Amino acid sequence: MKTKTRQAKIYVGLNDATKHEQLYEKERYISVLKNVCRSYHTAFSFDVINGGYFHEDGTYVEENSLELTLLDVSDELVNEIAKDLCAFFHQESVMVVYSQPEVEFIQEIIG
Repeated sequence: MKTKTRQAKIYVGLNDATKHEQLYEKERYISVLKNVCRSYHTAFSFDVINGGYFHEDGTYVEENSLELTLLDVSDELVNEIAKDLCAFFHQESVMVVYSQPEVEFIQEIIG
């Protein structure tokens, strides 16, 4: 049976806000991300992605980012997690994208 669910994706860049470069290995950021999600007792998945953007002054930047996916969590919880990640990763901001995908769980009954 298909059902609608609420999904939030939080995108966190790994370049430091003031130094404009990634200060640590990806594994260290991933460890922090996992610890934050565990501390909020929420299920999650994530990906390491690479992208590019333009600063307000026109400077082009490429950086690694973490894409965190959360399902069926309140807006308040998403905001708390996003604020923590923003602070821990020393970012100017993080981006949150909400969607309502259609989800179906497929099972095979054994026995």
